[in-house]
Amino acid sequence: MDLASSAKLTSIQMREDNNAEYVGLEDGVSPKSQNFNKVSILPLVFLIFYEVSGGPFGVEDSVQAAGPLLALLGFLLFPLIWSVPEALITAELGTMFPENGGYVVWVSSALGPYWGFQQGWMKWLSGVIDNALYPVLFLDYLKSGIPILADGFPRMVAVLVLTLVLTYMNYRGMSIVGWVAITLGVFSLLPFLFMGLVAIPELKPSRWFVLDLNNVDWGLYLNTLFWNLNYWDSISTLAGEVENPGGTLPKALFYALILVVLGYFFPLLIGTGAVPLDRELWSDGYFSDIAKILGGVWLRFWIQGASALSNMGMFVAEMSSDSFQLLGMAERGMLPACFAKRSRYGTPLLGILFSASGVILLSWLSFQEIVAAENFLYCFGMIMEFIAFIKLRIKYPAASRPYKIPLGTTGSILLCIPPSLLILVVLAMASFKVMVLSLLAVVIGLVLEPCLRYSEKKQWFRFSVSSDLPGLGLQSSQAD
Repeated sequence: MDLASSAKLTSIQMREDNNAEYVGLEDGVSPKSQNFNKVSILPLVFLIFYEVSGGPFGVEDSVQAAGPLLALLGFLLFPLIWSVPEALITAELGTMFPENGGYVVWVSSALGPYWGFQQGWMKWLSGVIDNALYPVLFLDYLKSGIPILADGFPRMVAVLVLTLVLTYMNYRGMSIVGWVAITLGVFSLLPFLFMGLVAIPELKPSRWFVLDLNNVDWGLYLNTLFWNLNYWDSISTLAGEVENPGGTLPKALFYALILVVLGYFFPLLIGTGAVPLDRELWSDGYFSDIAKILGGVWLRFWIQGASALSNMGMFVAEMSSDSFQLLGMAERGMLPACFAKRSRYGTPLLGILFSASGVILLSWLSFQEIVAAENFLYCFGMIMEFIAFIKLRIKYPAASRPYKIPLGTTGSILLCIPPSLLILVVLAMASFKVMVLSLLAVVIGLVLEPCLRYSEKKQWFRFSVSSDLPGLGLQSSQAD
């Protein structure tokens, strides 16, 4: 690659025995200079909000699993153990490699293209599994008002129609997706502010401190916390679409972290403090019942509508991440070049179609089965991200990092220890069924990569590396 023609690339000499040089990115500028509209900070905050959260819809199982006190503590302490480290690593590596491959490029730079592909496969699959949740949650909130959507053929039709409509939104472009995310986010959070006001006379603080350690479903509790507070790294696969990613991405992650934690904790505080505790009732959709108790039918309908729109927001944000990840992998030559083609709106058409197909195929699973399966695969991907983060810090300390976590090598390793221990706990608590299916998915990825390389050798598909992108990690000092 001719480095002089690349957009604002800088080569930093590495002091290693092989005299290799690292190709970094100056000031976090995306190497792609395209005419498509870039995403600014406010839409980016809400895209991250929807990648991670989308509001408190889906946190109800934490109360059913562990009671009010552990649920409240979980959504205060878990972000410190998991969300903050993941967001910080995303800010550093996302600005170091501001392109649509995201975490695939991080792992490829540190561990090589084979493991970068495995990262992409597991993260894409976990993202598609995650996206299959949102039609399920959408219909779970509406079925109390529209019973026909509870099961059977009408539910299947509703899932299909919803998936097609939201997929079309993604096809129309990132600028539309970003501003839709803002609109949906505001509408989704407003009813909980009203519910908080009408709940004030009913609040009994003693209800918040109910604790029964002999009756805790730790597997459900941890899976619920983990699912609701992960996916901070997903926004990295959209870094190439962000306006000035070096400055915008870290700020957006910080603001989104505050929004996510408050968006969980405040509704839980209201719901557990204002109504008598019946843990069996705390399952997905229960906030709409609490709204009816506190404010009447009108507030229940508002919560149901907010849930529906929230799930729409989460769907379009996740599909954007998944489809642009496939585009980024194709630009790196990991997937056939057809995945790198964009529609006239600048969106990856084939990536969107593949992601939507996966969602439709998986939407028959139950809520808890989907959560457990995507958590298991996501854990594998996060382990590789932590390894890549530490290896890049140790091996290339002088590389350009527009945002750098203010920790040395030892501090970086310590930062990764608590979330890594949490990953081991989540993996250990997986059911046998989830474990077998997830490991089968991992094996498919291990075999798929050499199959793709064989198809490239036989020229069954065309593969190409975008000339606009910098080299991965090391560039031979003799190569010009």
